[in-house]
Amino acid sequence: MNPQAPVYVRAEDDAWPTVVYYHFHAWRGRRPFWAGLFTLLGGFPIAYFPYADLRLGNVSLAMATTGGAGALIIGVLLITLGLALWFQETIRVFAGVAAILLALVSIPVSNLGGFFIGFTFSMVGGALALAWAPGQPAEETEEPTAEQHPGAVALSKADVTADMGTQDIPGPRDTETAYASETTAHADGGRNSAG
Repeated sequence: MNPQAPVYVRAEDDAWPTVVYYHFHAWRGRRPFWAGLFTLLGGFPIAYFPYADLRLGNVSLAMATTGGAGALIIGVLLITLGLALWFQETIRVFAGVAAILLALVSIPVSNLGGFFIGFTFSMVGGALALAWAPGQPAEETEEPTAEQHPGAVALSKADVTADMGTQDIPGPRDTETAYASETTAHADGGRNSAG
């Protein structure tokens, strides 16, 4: 969530898609939306591939595994965690850790984690859930004016930026060495002596 983002105030002539978009945008900004989406999308291939059939002419390829029930449970749990991240953002740490663990368990159980598609989505979703933190709105502070500080000189923005091009870049000080190889840390081929 970006606390400095402008707040949408509905105008009289806004169409309903605009209103829906801005309400969805505000809803999405208050929760780990992308973490929930990736976790949700990661559950589908993990649950689907063990039960999928592929027909090539008269040849039927079945990918059913003995762990089909385990893959279905892992997929359903990941889908549930993705939805929980959307609607219960307070459980983001639990859901993130659980999504990462379920993604790791899906590698041996569910056709290499849904052929690494579901595994990758679930790992990214779990990592995003752990990394997300609710935003705090920025506190409104007053800009100090020249009247509040008696010794201050009031400058306009144009005065300040006009002066910026004439600043010199400072060179090395006398205490700094010109080359890094001349320091004591790099003496004797980079080895340090201990007493």
